[in-house]
Amino acid sequence: MAPSAPPFAVCEFTTLHASFEDDLAVYRAAGATGIGICEIKLVEGREDEQLEALRASGLQAASAVPAVPSVLPLPLFPGPDDPEERIEALCASVRRLAPFEPSALVCLTGPTGELGSEEARRLVVDGLRAVVDEAERAGFPVGLEPMSARFREDWTITTTLDEAAELCDEAGHEKIGILFDTWHLWNTPDLPGAIERHGHRIVGVHVNDWRQETRGWCDRVLPGDGIADLPAIFGALADAGWSGPYELEVFSDDGTFGSAYPDSLWREGAGDLARRGHEAFRQLWERAGVEMRT
Repeated sequence: MAPSAPPFAVCEFTTLHASFEDDLAVYRAAGATGIGICEIKLVEGREDEQLEALRASGLQAASAVPAVPSVLPLPLFPGPDDPEERIEALCASVRRLAPFEPSALVCLTGPTGELGSEEARRLVVDGLRAVVDEAERAGFPVGLEPMSARFREDWTITTTLDEAAELCDEAGHEKIGILFDTWHLWNTPDLPGAIERHGHRIVGVHVNDWRQETRGWCDRVLPGDGIADLPAIFGALADAGWSGPYELEVFSDDGTFGSAYPDSLWREGAGDLARRGHEAFRQLWERAGVEMRT
């Protein structure tokens, strides 16, 4: 008998050009049980209508990505340069997303940039405390996402589970956890040990794969089409007690972010991509041969 599959969701970045309502339809048709909401797909003044559409779809909200996703500025994403304004935007996103009842709010640190490392860290810790306080009132945790060391200068001050856990400890709030992304963490040192040490902190999991010749930060592939040992990662996560949704999250630039890859997955129909992603995940899960804990 094949091992029971965990809940499967799709983050809306995977189908970047589809609307929120279209995402609901194609994810459900693809067999997903959840949707990772991207705030950029909510329409000002239509949130109540979109919330009703979510409820009617039968999908559950998985982790949510705010429109301004980091405390420190991201060179490759729009948003204010002032960290205080970014913190205010993050808190506003918590309030806007709260009715959708996401399982967690995704939060990045952003890169050090021109700041010194100590000042950057202080700003991130202070920002995380404010955002987590707001999220606690809304009823869901914040997931700090460590990102690939290869792209540290543009994205992050944390690149491993150990570094993320240390920052969570520094923020000192029980409602801050870690968002685990297979693309960012697959090749970090001693990943199985890190998952064992920090698995209790994980509040969300994004699934994707690393192209063997990766061309940039926006060049991910579907599970099984890259070189990450995803079955081993799934097994380690299950052993650590993770039983929440696995969210397909694919960035595959079609020119939106300046790199028009001819084989971009974003050129594919949203329904086909969601379906293929779910099937790819299911096959890898079966290969992992692990059982979900209940």
